[in-house]
Amino acid sequence: MNIIEIFSQFPTQESCVNHLEKIRWNNKPVCPYCKSDKSSKFKNTRYYNCLNCNNSYSVTVGTIFHDTKMDLQKWFFAIALILNAKKGISALQLQRDLGIGSYKTAWRMLQLIRSAMIDQSTSSYFSHILEMDETYIGGKPRKIFGEEQPKNKRGRGTNKTPVVGIIDRENKRVFARIATVDENGRTLTGKQLLAIIQEVCLIPETTVITDELPSYRIFKQLYKHQRIDHQKAFAIGDTHTNSIESFWALLKRGIVGVYHTISVKHMQKYLNEFSFRYNNREGMPAFNLVLKQSLSL
Repeated sequence: MNIIEIFSQFPTQESCVNHLEKIRWNNKPVCPYCKSDKSSKFKNTRYYNCLNCNNSYSVTVGTIFHDTKMDLQKWFFAIALILNAKKGISALQLQRDLGIGSYKTAWRMLQLIRSAMIDQSTSSYFSHILEMDETYIGGKPRKIFGEEQPKNKRGRGTNKTPVVGIIDRENKRVFARIATVDENGRTLTGKQLLAIIQEVCLIPETTVITDELPSYRIFKQLYKHQRIDHQKAFAIGDTHTNSIESFWALLKRGIVGVYHTISVKHMQKYLNEFSFRYNNREGMPAFNLVLKQSLSL
């Protein structure tokens, strides 16, 4: 859905409301409070009165659009802009493009839309040849004037945030998760990596390809595990992690070129955003999928 299509299909607030009602209720209103389908509509409004619990409600109750003072058309525009921006869009850019009053409002819209951009895949989507790799997200240490600067480390051993990614070559789906810290203050342990891959794949016949990180050795107990030594080669036949490396490149270009920096607090939402865009390049229109998931939050 591009901007011209959004403007053509949803020219008014009423057309946006009707589309949301079709997606959420299939044009049969259901009270979000008591789940009753018996209601009457207030004249010349988008509100309904439940004949069972006597509460009034609209299609936006309990969704990211609840109590919004902004036209739904602008929300639809924002969703389209986010989905069409391969490397993401900043809150300031969204504010300029849509004429939003303040940066905080634009940032909040982005965060709410990101909360709906969650891949609801099950483990059946990750069941063929998987590539798994880790990367580190964070900026360089701030320079202090007058002090000798230590050599900036790269990769493992830094104080950056470790992120683990899995990609299914056949289904072309990706899953990314921040690596948590265990009770001993360690990250990327074998148990942690195994817990992450088991979120999306429990099929023993699956082939998992990783690099030579020792923590991955635990995989041979449950999967067909292949490893590639990047000090010797980046690919040996079909044994490589180039697909997940390509996703890391896209993610980092978005962070460096668009967002510049992201906090650990919100990092998982950004990972979900990039994963959702990557996973929904084909199939069901991503625009309607975001609307559907935003109405079920």
